[in-house]
Amino acid sequence: MRFGYTSNDAPPARNDASVASAYCTAASPSDTSPHVDSVAALPRNKLVCLQRSFGILYSWHSTLGSLEMLRFSPKTVPEAPPSQKYFSHVNTPDKAIYVVLFAALLVFGVSLRSSFHFDDYSLFTDSAVTSSSGWWEVWRPLRPRPLTYFTFWLNYQFGGQNPVGYHAVNLALHLLAVRLLYGILNGLAGARVALIAAVIFAIHPIQSEPVLYVFERATLLSTVFCLLCWRSWLASRNWSAVGWFALAVLSKEECVTFPLFLLIFRCAYLPCAAMMSLSLAAGIRVLVSSAALHVQVVGTQLYTTSQASASPLAYADTIGSVIMRYFEMSLLPYLCTQGIVILHYSRMLLLPYGLTIDPDVPIVLDWRGWLAWVVILATATFLWRNYRHGKWIGAGLILLAPSSSIFPGADLAADRRLYLPMVAFAALAGLLLQGIKRWMILAPVAVGLSVLSFVRARIWLTEQTLWTEAVARAPRKVRPLLQLSRASDAGTALRILDKAQAIAPDDPRPIQEKGLRLLAAKRPDLALVQFERALILAPNDPDLLNDRGVAHTFLGQRDAAVEDFTHVLSINPCQGTARRNLERLGITYPVPCP
Repeated sequence: MRFGYTSNDAPPARNDASVASAYCTAASPSDTSPHVDSVAALPRNKLVCLQRSFGILYSWHSTLGSLEMLRFSPKTVPEAPPSQKYFSHVNTPDKAIYVVLFAALLVFGVSLRSSFHFDDYSLFTDSAVTSSSGWWEVWRPLRPRPLTYFTFWLNYQFGGQNPVGYHAVNLALHLLAVRLLYGILNGLAGARVALIAAVIFAIHPIQSEPVLYVFERATLLSTVFCLLCWRSWLASRNWSAVGWFALAVLSKEECVTFPLFLLIFRCAYLPCAAMMSLSLAAGIRVLVSSAALHVQVVGTQLYTTSQASASPLAYADTIGSVIMRYFEMSLLPYLCTQGIVILHYSRMLLLPYGLTIDPDVPIVLDWRGWLAWVVILATATFLWRNYRHGKWIGAGLILLAPSSSIFPGADLAADRRLYLPMVAFAALAGLLLQGIKRWMILAPVAVGLSVLSFVRARIWLTEQTLWTEAVARAPRKVRPLLQLSRASDAGTALRILDKAQAIAPDDPRPIQEKGLRLLAAKRPDLALVQFERALILAPNDPDLLNDRGVAHTFLGQRDAAVEDFTHVLSINPCQGTARRNLERLGITYPVPCP
């Protein structure tokens, strides 16, 4: 129910306050108390009276131009229910948000001319994306992020491997997220705060990676559904919020702490418990999947034990040992390092310079990381308890927690992980900057952010420019050199790989990459030498064994190739490339992928 006149009551004229007052007096002669505890408790005549009176006041507000100039006493107008309290400004017309959306389109629209990057190419080797039956294959129980992959399947069906359509969807999702955030904050804090926050969320350079990197559509899609969940939550549509959150989890699991974020604004324990159950299921699935992948790092005892013994106890013992080693070797160092990473993120938010797709963050497990955590948590707690807007810092940390705490990712730091937390940090910025009345001060900040983001979008145009910047930002890191070699011609690539090998002589990856470039140049004899050298450093690496098998195949050494492919499948029976290579040689491996 909204305050103001209803569809059955014509709006009173602006100069008819006396008429409305007379109507109210005649309608309730026995009621001398102006206080009303609940709108639902009002009889029809008193409700119409309040509606007409508020209609007159709202008309005056339209003339004056600001609702804040009216201060209603609770004895005159009862407190609105949550859906009205949080969205009292939501219908305020503000064309400025469309200027913000247009600016974001100009800044990031250059991505429509961009190529694919990094993990984008893996989409086209995934049968769930490229097959006609992929629309249901993506929903298999063990598939990650099924809703995101369903959108990739749609992209492939309509546009094949043309990057324009993929980038267009990412850009559209970003613009939708900006519009949703503006609408929510307009209802919570007013149009000025919402507009400042929308500008920062739309064009801050740290937002570039999820917008420009096709594979990170999961982040965009999850954020859109989280914002829809937040809007429903504030409007007291609890189960609608649960539904939106379920879609967010199906898009990307990193939103699992969003129910805790919602509790900052309103408590509804049963719907929140339902969302936390979804979060728990997603979190367990991620941890188990990570532990299973860790088997390839710590050895092959899981597969060996399960084959050697039919006892479920033996299998369970192996799982337990792998998870413990995973905890000791991955989880604790990752958690410790994230304290330093969050401080790095804070600097990037305030001074967005030095952004790169692959930052050089060393892994630590000592006092530096734990001290950083103490500083972060102590600061967030102090600000939450002592400052009016301090809760927004805590809210942002809650949203950042899944990727910067106990869920180890392949990268220690990544700009894309701040996309969802930016809804809180941008709101905080809007609240802090709303006191600056002169747009001449805020406008240069917005222009500066736009220029920096446009420069980043230009860097993301090609693989060459992207990884050249990454190498310049982290000259001692191997992965940017490997990626730059893949984007270069053969001669340049080999020189880059020599540099990578000099930086990390015990790392087999540069040697393996040399072998692959020599294979592509139709020199399998030289490639075989490189694969042999790499296998000295990593004797049981499945990819290296498969690559050596390919070199043997090109050299006509069938028995050696069969031996390598069989060895790969004994380590990992789900290694599809080795299985296909073996089938090309006329041999079917007897053990299926479990």
